Amino acid sequence: MEKYQKLWECVLNDLRELYDEDIYNELFEPLKVNKYLNGYIYILVELSFIKTRIDRLYINRINDLLTKYTTENIKFKFVTKEELASEPINTIEKDIDFKYRPGNLNATYNFQNFVVGKSNHFACTMSLKVADQPGVIANPLYIFGGVGLGKTHLMQAIGNFILDKDINQKVLYVKADEFSDDYFNSTKTKNFEEFYNKYRNIDVFLVDDIQILSGKEKTQMEFFKLFNILYQANKQIIITSDRPAMSLKGMMDRLTTRFASGLSIDIGIPDLDLRVNILRKKLQMETDKKDSISDDVLNYIASSFITNIRELEGALKRVIYYCIANNIEINLQTAEEALEPLLITKKNSNKLNENNYDKVQSVVSDFYNITISDLIGSKRQSKYIIPRHIAMYIIKQKYDLPYKRIGELFGNRDHSTVLSACEKIENEIKINTEMKLAVENILKKVEKE
Repeated sequence: MEKYQKLWECVLNDLRELYDEDIYNELFEPLKVNKYLNGYIYILVELSFIKTRIDRLYINRINDLLTKYTTENIKFKFVTKEELASEPINTIEKDIDFKYRPGNLNATYNFQNFVVGKSNHFACTMSLKVADQPGVIANPLYIFGGVGLGKTHLMQAIGNFILDKDINQKVLYVKADEFSDDYFNSTKTKNFEEFYNKYRNIDVFLVDDIQILSGKEKTQMEFFKLFNILYQANKQIIITSDRPAMSLKGMMDRLTTRFASGLSIDIGIPDLDLRVNILRKKLQMETDKKDSISDDVLNYIASSFITNIRELEGALKRVIYYCIANNIEINLQTAEEALEPLLITKKNSNKLNENNYDKVQSVVSDFYNITISDLIGSKRQSKYIIPRHIAMYIIKQKYDLPYKRIGELFGNRDHSTVLSACEKIENEIKINTEMKLAVENILKKVEKE
């Protein structure tokens, strides 16, 4: 047994380096080897929820790390006391050989291929809890964030998780515009039976991009009635949007207050480390290319596409196929060639794109090695206040937004707070060379986009 405990300790050292201290301490630090049986090293986990998180998010990485320290065909297996007591454990491996599942779910959206970082850690953790106990933990669950940050992936991962546990659960995923079209067609034909059968006889309701219902009063009223029917029956409701519930425009107050009454979680813009990890995960699917792209290429792509994961992954594909088509090696120079047309177009379109403000926040966060949540949050330590003030100052200088609007971008701060911050930075760069250089470097990085 000592041999297997030493293997586990070697992997623990790697995990300590790979993940944040909070994640490591919560998930891995207290775990010990329990036994070895039939090619598996059993690790005892006290809480079933922790076991679920490890199995869904980390088990593949852990077993990959194990191969560094042994040539034996063995793997780690995480079990609870209850599972050990009921040995042998009969598990059924489910091979999903089709893309779509009942309820419009995309089978490729799961927790295992959702890459976790500081900007989405809380969202992923709470989504797993909801998936593990639908209708109990948080109802409704309201997920919000910018375009292409993984809201749909996370929402459908919950649905797939629930179906994996119980295939008899009735899960339905719809875009809000599909709901609107279905309701319109039912009013047009005066046949509501099909509409009610589709939407009222379900256990888990996943609604994507709820902001699409903005201004559609009759559709909102029908959605309100459906929401109440499902909620009162303890059916899990999950909603995504591009903004917080109370910031939705053209939406009935009775709806926004119900959305806000559950748990609201945001997915922020990924920092540089997470963007690189997303690219590495994508490369694992491109098995013939995963070892042929250097870190400097991945860092270049991740530094060029900041605010949208779909754009980020699309850029990686373009580099790969551009080099294949031209029969050239993938390196930094060829990556720059491949992405040049995209970056020129992106730079031009960004001049009119509100995501510029997000981009400034992301660049400042990367520059000072803090999270965007800390940048716009309430922490008062100097390591957060100075970057926060610099980001406010740059947005004001570059886009001349009203102080009130900038305050909204930083946790709804008062306009006087923003005014004071901008004045402080403006005065500081006149006398502080280090501050002046920092602001200039950040501006160059923003302009590069």
